[in-house]
Amino acid sequence: MQAGPSAGLDAGAVAREMVQFTERLAAGLARLGGAQVPEPWATPFKVVYQTSLCRLLYFSARGAVVPESAPLLIVYALVNRPYMLDLQSGRSFVQGLLDAGQAVYLIDWVSPRRSDRYVGLEDYILGDIHACVAWLCARYQVPALDLLGVCQGGVFSLCYAALKPTAVRNLVLMVTPVDFHTPDNALSHAFRQVDAERLVAAWGNIPGQLLQQAFQGLKPFRLGSEKYLDALNGLQDEAALQNFLHMEQWINDSPDLAGEAFRQFTRDFFQANALVQGQVHIGGQPVVLQHVTCPVLNIYGLQDHLVPPAASRALAGLTGSTDYTELAFDGGHIGIYVSRRARLIPPAIGRWLAARR
Repeated sequence: MQAGPSAGLDAGAVAREMVQFTERLAAGLARLGGAQVPEPWATPFKVVYQTSLCRLLYFSARGAVVPESAPLLIVYALVNRPYMLDLQSGRSFVQGLLDAGQAVYLIDWVSPRRSDRYVGLEDYILGDIHACVAWLCARYQVPALDLLGVCQGGVFSLCYAALKPTAVRNLVLMVTPVDFHTPDNALSHAFRQVDAERLVAAWGNIPGQLLQQAFQGLKPFRLGSEKYLDALNGLQDEAALQNFLHMEQWINDSPDLAGEAFRQFTRDFFQANALVQGQVHIGGQPVVLQHVTCPVLNIYGLQDHLVPPAASRALAGLTGSTDYTELAFDGGHIGIYVSRRARLIPPAIGRWLAARR
């Protein structure tokens, strides 16, 4: 016997659930409409140095710390804003480093102007990163400093340590791609299909929102409708609401990319995979990973969908360092900074650095 269309369904229960969903949706939207835009940084900082392409930020410690003997300079990616590392008090990577006794400085890249379309990787790596390193070394009267690179900023830091090995005392890399052609690297596979020359010719600088849509396209359901449905269930809770607002503000705050830097990075790293082959040149100089002789701490996320573990772990054996350490984090590309487990990372970095100072 064939069941009728209403078999197993309670029409009254369905109607009540629809009413409850509508009420929750209306209440959630009302809370969102009345919520204030959160402040992007949780920790006070000072701009201590700047160029046309970046600001160098110095973060104030919250309490007693180990006397500053050397600065830790964070180099973030050009994509998205670095306040992901200092999103909220209580789940701030920067505050974790301060509590671990670090003198924390961060390069905050300035959005490129129309005239910056010809700014290339040399300008960022041998220009501004080197200028910030030189300023800090002079400020602390030290010959070298500790460098912490994040994602694309880790690639920049690795290149810098290879080109200026005497300027880097210790190198920390976080979710940093090295081998861009691992089989599970969906982001790199997508960018291998991109005609960077035509994009730059058409746009000049590449719109940040265009890149953000490309990143979200890797997980369209999870990063699209699903997260808003999940958020709906938590919008009655103030802490959950604030978490949602902070993340949404950061996700949608995407700076443009200087056209030439985008073209070079797409061609040399995503498409040619030239870093692991020793064929990257910055400012006419070859990037030789064997020239990286300082201690290296390589931190990667086991569930990272943007930089798979294999893409980061490929660094093992490629540098000239005799002190190479890997640290696996049980989380993803963003969770490594803001999840509950992420609070374990800054103390681990602090201990690793303290043992080598």
